[in-house]
Amino acid sequence: MACRGRCRTLTDSMNSSSPVRFGVNYVPSRNWWYSWVDWDAASIGDDLQAIAALGMDHIRIHCLWPIFQPNPNRVSQAAMDRLVQLLDLADAAKLDVEVTVLDGWLSGFIFAPAWQGGRNMFTDEWMIVAEELLFEQIGKRVAGHRRFMGFDLGNELGVIMHPHNPATSEEADRWQARMFQVCERVAPGKFHVNGVDHMHWFRQFGFSRPALASEGAATSVHTWIEFTGFSATYGATSVAAEHLTEYCIQLALAYHTDPHRPIWLQEFGVSSKWMPLDRIPHFSEQSYRNAMSCENLWGCTWWCSHDLNPDLRGFDPLEYDLGLLDASNRVKPNGAHIAKLIQQWKTCPPQPARRTQALIVPESAFGAQRDESLQFSRKWVDLIQDTVGPAIVLESRANDPEYLRTRGISELIA
Repeated sequence: MACRGRCRTLTDSMNSSSPVRFGVNYVPSRNWWYSWVDWDAASIGDDLQAIAALGMDHIRIHCLWPIFQPNPNRVSQAAMDRLVQLLDLADAAKLDVEVTVLDGWLSGFIFAPAWQGGRNMFTDEWMIVAEELLFEQIGKRVAGHRRFMGFDLGNELGVIMHPHNPATSEEADRWQARMFQVCERVAPGKFHVNGVDHMHWFRQFGFSRPALASEGAATSVHTWIEFTGFSATYGATSVAAEHLTEYCIQLALAYHTDPHRPIWLQEFGVSSKWMPLDRIPHFSEQSYRNAMSCENLWGCTWWCSHDLNPDLRGFDPLEYDLGLLDASNRVKPNGAHIAKLIQQWKTCPPQPARRTQALIVPESAFGAQRDESLQFSRKWVDLIQDTVGPAIVLESRANDPEYLRTRGISELIA
């Protein structure tokens, strides 16, 4: 993609008007996130230096909830010490760190604290008070660290919302607002987000789309071609699948009320179980480029940094080869390709596309099942032209000329 206009240089600013930032979801190469127990500072330091060498400027990390909070009234000081040490190692590698707290759900496993005892983490006051304690204690240790970006409430919390912790949209939104208040109290002005997966965007479930698009410092999206249904619907190597990052970002932007609110492509990746290995670099590049064609994009954070250590058994087979680096810190072909692109984009990043057309989406397009939203996605995919799809506008805002003008939209498609 040619660079249009004056090129910009990458900075450490988190302002939505700044150049796009690049990072990875960090998976420790030796001990996965069992590392909080089997701590190996030298190995983690090597990992972070290897990540930085790819051109990345930030990582998203995961605090396994039962390890960090073994009792509702106690936070592990050993785990906290290791978190601080990880931030120090990240500082040495010049990497900023988003700390994901209530993990819950990670790499296909559910990690619920034993003391939960069947209580609902979103609606039970006893549980919520315990959760607040964890944020408060972590905040006391890391809020002032130069590499601490902010809190992510938890990884893909909707996965554990059903069936284990059911919550209506009103209950989920109320919980989210309360947790963000805690985050802001203990770490004011930081980059606090809720790292949900696609489920809430693709159907009526849990957190509401308006709440996700208005609370916290940014809106996060996870764009997996397999789990969203794009792979089964359009094909893993289809043009539509390559535009999934763009589609999800445009869908989220439709719910923004602040025209300058940042959006974070927080998880995207691909497994060799889904497409041939030699196709993955092309798919990855197109996923990046199509995301970067969107306005207000804060950053692109690949899942994940490292392949899972093959000595660790029991994970889903697709989890083992998602990294840009292997378990010995060797750069994989896809990692080398992405590193080369990032080096180019630091100097001359692609500019957001001007989208004068917008597809109107009625709220009725999102029912209880994912397939209903996939029907709407077909309309968007059919309109992809010249590698750029249309913007998306809510039906309720289609007759608001000032809103359309702000977004540069001059043509609506019903």
